[in-house]
Amino acid sequence: MKLAILSRNTKLVSTQRLVEAARARGHTVRVLDPLRCYMHIAPGRFQLNYKGKPLADFDAVLPRIGASVTRYGTAVLRQFELMGVYTPNPSDAVLRARDKLRCHQLLAAQGIDLPLTVFGDNPDDTADLLQLLGEPPHVIKLTEGTQGAGVILTERNSSSKSVIEALRGLYANFLVQEFIAEADGSDLRCFVVGDRVVAAMRRRAPAGDFRSNLHRGGSAEPVELDAAEVETALRAAQVLGLGVAGVDMLRSRRGPLVLEVNASPGLEGIEAATGVDVAGAVVDYLAAGCPGTRRGAPRPRRRSASPVLNGSDPSP
Repeated sequence: MKLAILSRNTKLVSTQRLVEAARARGHTVRVLDPLRCYMHIAPGRFQLNYKGKPLADFDAVLPRIGASVTRYGTAVLRQFELMGVYTPNPSDAVLRARDKLRCHQLLAAQGIDLPLTVFGDNPDDTADLLQLLGEPPHVIKLTEGTQGAGVILTERNSSSKSVIEALRGLYANFLVQEFIAEADGSDLRCFVVGDRVVAAMRRRAPAGDFRSNLHRGGSAEPVELDAAEVETALRAAQVLGLGVAGVDMLRSRRGPLVLEVNASPGLEGIEAATGVDVAGAVVDYLAAGCPGTRRGAPRPRRRSASPVLNGSDPSP
């Protein structure tokens, strides 16, 4: 398999792990900065150039596109798709996941539970918006925030109104959600690869914070998922059309609640917490799904990458 990884930084741990896993399995891999990819578009003629030379003969492409380059990065990914290159995460699926509002609408439409969410386009009646949600505490999120940035907890209606009015003044897009107190400052990160949850960890918020993101100082430990949590994670990724995804969930009294679906989930934290070769699982999945396996690349073995997940591996 000849694999392209779309990433702006070759030194990122996640990118390096994927390169290592691919080469260890005998595949050819190249990391491409999507902003250095130039597109030639004509009826029936789609071409990509990189540093003055055409990109050709790739079997698969794996997007690791940061939020700041979503628009151009997904355009480059779409160009690969039009050139017949396989990807587990198509450009439209990445766009669905990157827009929190759209993601929540799509998940709710398929009956996947999530924290009660309200939204208004630059709302001029804040009280009416908050009335749809109910009493605080409230969680206010920027619709394009990542790694816990742009997430604010408010404990009084007056605080919620002040934050919303400040965001309105900045013309920022945001949504407001109920606060799930019983989660107790922790959430679950489920790493989905195809039809399996290959690894899962529980992240806990540091003292004095409610955000459990590792980039915010949170801690992580391996966790055993129940059948409902596995099913919810797999369905969430499937609804958005993602073959590789990080699904973040809360444990609540009414069952698992999906917070977010990440189309470019990091590997460093979950591999360190669980000891699972997540990068290898991703590469095996890519090899199984693309035509490159016909060129002598090794076919992946069907095995459970994480024995702690109940029902996560449907293979015998």
